[in-house]
Amino acid sequence: MDMGLNNKTALVTGSTKGIGKAIAMELAKEGVNVLINGRNYEEVELIVNEIKSKFPSTSPQNATADLVNVKQRETLFEKYPNIDILVNNMGIYEIMDYNDVDDIVWEKYFETNVLAANGLCKFYLNKMLKNNYGRIIFIASEEAIMPSGQMPQYCMTKSMLLSLSKSLSKLTIGKEVTVNTIMPGPTLSENVYQIIDSIYSDENMAFEEKEKKFMATNLPQSEIQRFIRPSEVGRLAAFVCSPYASAFKGSPIRMDGGMVPTIY
Repeated sequence: MDMGLNNKTALVTGSTKGIGKAIAMELAKEGVNVLINGRNYEEVELIVNEIKSKFPSTSPQNATADLVNVKQRETLFEKYPNIDILVNNMGIYEIMDYNDVDDIVWEKYFETNVLAANGLCKFYLNKMLKNNYGRIIFIASEEAIMPSGQMPQYCMTKSMLLSLSKSLSKLTIGKEVTVNTIMPGPTLSENVYQIIDSIYSDENMAFEEKEKKFMATNLPQSEIQRFIRPSEVGRLAAFVCSPYASAFKGSPIRMDGGMVPTIY
């Protein structure tokens, strides 16, 4: 299905690996010129070259920046003042006991997972409204609506993104601009793959068997009993970015593999 995105420009934050990279790849597959973002220039350049090789008709660009740093954000705005699509994927997470989460940690998560994305929205949203076209997506998590209790500092920020998305969407009334949130469930990032593989390192099993064993033991509530693949999230994101998804406004879109037991 042609998503009608050819020659659009998208900034995908945190796009050198995992879900961010998968979204960038799926958008490039649709003819989007993707701005690849990360803090390490060389890592970003590797992905830029990979996309150029796979999708030579597109023009991916290196958008290296630490988006938590206001000055680096402003430099990015000067270099790329106009985009059609903004995917706020960048974020940090870590399993932590609530009693170990001090104010410094709370502030770090708020600045990284919320304020950086908000800073990008504040700059690009008004331009999208003026042009009467744009797509903004926040990548949250099922933890936003079903906190496990293992990452309170992370869950707080992902819940905040749902509220921010809805608030910004109210500004787009009557415009061909949408602001939405995608909430993936447990996803097989490179880091997760290494963790699962190492847990059963002494057992002679294919990774798929290790995955099933881990899911059955640790995530029995998952209805798919496997990790969501980043490419699945990427494909959903590409659709939400497309003209065919213009009726999604301020929507929290769940892709949790059945992890959340409630109807809403």
